[in-house]
Amino acid sequence: MFRLAHFSDVHLGPLPKVRWRDLASKRSAGYWNWRRNRAKSHLPETLARLVDDAQKRNPDHIAVTGDLINIGLDDEIAGGAEWLEALGHPNDVSVVCGNHDAYVPGVLQKALGAWQPYVQGDDAKLVTGPDDYPLLRRRGEVSFILCNSAEPSPIFMATGRFRKRQAKGLSRLLETEGKAGQCRVVLIHHPPIKRSTPLHKRLMGQSLFRECIKTHGAELVLHGHTHLDTIFEIPGAGGEVPVVGVPSGAQTLRPDREKRKRGKPAARYNLFNISKGPDGWRIAMQEYGYRFRHDAIELVAKHQLR
Repeated sequence: MFRLAHFSDVHLGPLPKVRWRDLASKRSAGYWNWRRNRAKSHLPETLARLVDDAQKRNPDHIAVTGDLINIGLDDEIAGGAEWLEALGHPNDVSVVCGNHDAYVPGVLQKALGAWQPYVQGDDAKLVTGPDDYPLLRRRGEVSFILCNSAEPSPIFMATGRFRKRQAKGLSRLLETEGKAGQCRVVLIHHPPIKRSTPLHKRLMGQSLFRECIKTHGAELVLHGHTHLDTIFEIPGAGGEVPVVGVPSGAQTLRPDREKRKRGKPAARYNLFNISKGPDGWRIAMQEYGYRFRHDAIELVAKHQLR
């Protein structure tokens, strides 16, 4: 059995010192959003406790589906590299970037450079931008296919994009890994699901992504971006394919909001047990996170996905 942990949208804080010239761009809106909201709701100790719980369960691999940082400062990117080193060895952690990791032009390239051992494929080729995707990381009988949806977007926008060139590469990898009998797990930041986000946060080109899955199949798609615990299904060559989102790994528990069903759920990670049976791949999922106490991680729910 292969055990996979999934984190996303950790939005590492606190923000490093910000100079006024750093805010002469879209960063100004992100900075004030941090000051008003995430500085109070996304806490380092919340994330640290969650990661510690996951590491104690000894997963074989950890997937991180983007938004490690907030407004793309150089010190944030360096902090992201330090966090990844503490999370696990590059062979055991796969990362795709999110819109906050590409907040303004040039940030994505810097993030990819700093996080290179965690983002590159098994071919060890240098990853410098969206044109280098998709990427393949084989871990035993599980094949991780890393897709990129991160690109700079205008102020007050958080869109992503999946282009034709990447769709061709994804189709090729899905086909070859499927023929090899591998369990194909696709990682992307933005959800490839219709109406799963407001228009200003949507994935453009999502129909291309879904067509790849419909034609060639996959066993599991993991994403972030929404900060929600969601399970969707999209058509695949061999049946429906589960598409799973996970809440932010740093969202602190707010009992008042939980009771009223307002706001985002408290921090969680998902743990997948992947095994091969006589009728194909079986995937069970457990959600771990905060429910009633801000200092305790609990089993939130169980799901049989395949």
